[in-house]
Amino acid sequence: MIFAFSEDIETAFEILAKGREIADALKSELAAISIEGHGKEEICITYGADKVYSIDSGLQADLIVDCISSLINPYKPEILLIGGTRLGKEVAPRIAQKFGVGCASDCIDFSLVRGELIVKRFVLGGRFIATQRFLRKPQIVTVPPRRFEKKLDKDRKGEIIKSSIELVEPKVQILVIKKNTPEALRIEEASIIVSAGRGLKKKEDLKLVESLAKALGGALGCSRSVAADLKWLPEEHWVGLSGHKVKPKLYIAIGISGQVQHIAGIRDSKTILAINNDPNAPIFKACDYGIVGDLYEVVPKLIEILK
Repeated sequence: MIFAFSEDIETAFEILAKGREIADALKSELAAISIEGHGKEEICITYGADKVYSIDSGLQADLIVDCISSLINPYKPEILLIGGTRLGKEVAPRIAQKFGVGCASDCIDFSLVRGELIVKRFVLGGRFIATQRFLRKPQIVTVPPRRFEKKLDKDRKGEIIKSSIELVEPKVQILVIKKNTPEALRIEEASIIVSAGRGLKKKEDLKLVESLAKALGGALGCSRSVAADLKWLPEEHWVGLSGHKVKPKLYIAIGISGQVQHIAGIRDSKTILAINNDPNAPIFKACDYGIVGDLYEVVPKLIEILK
């Protein structure tokens, strides 16, 4: 059996699509784990699940680890696929440690070779792709959002199983929950992203980059230095290996040098345009189109043309 879980429903649909391929190859069942699903269990079946284990629990890491562990013990799945969200990245290694098995994080692809699961993932800041296999089961994999295409089959039939477990008292108490802003929610879903880097002279100049993003109907992004060091934008806009991995049709990097951590987060973009005044900036080795020039001259001209 293969288990799949993500608290983000869209990511759950994506990993179910890939899980369906693996399950069919292994002639195995694919089961989705729904925690606080609130009626979405049937939808998981149409996206590839044979069974959905529905558990009424909170979405705290401690509780999710207990819920998934309670299903691993009796059903002993071969593979556990977990969405590579912030919560998923916290839950997966804790489950792996609990069962004494390996956990491969942020896998960009996985396949079966002679019945054995083989995964590929970026390592060393995105410079290389490592091919890895597991020594013990369950084989635990986290998958970044938007890595695989969803596959809907409205005629699929499956079984919904209500599960109840005795949960231990969480070690963490949630005091406040703040919802993300609409703009923050768009960054990984946007088809066009315009990002600002350290090439900007002051925070107020972000309005220039934001104007270009609005003219294109895109989302505003930024490099690590803008979000983590300068604090000009919240982390929701941060694009890179440690921020958000994005996959837009068009990515425009303005004043971004192009360190490997940033490139690792944008490498799946269909088209990359870079604007930088340094002709030797690493970003020019990763982009499809490059403009060598002063962003304070180039960007206003682009906005004028677009308008």
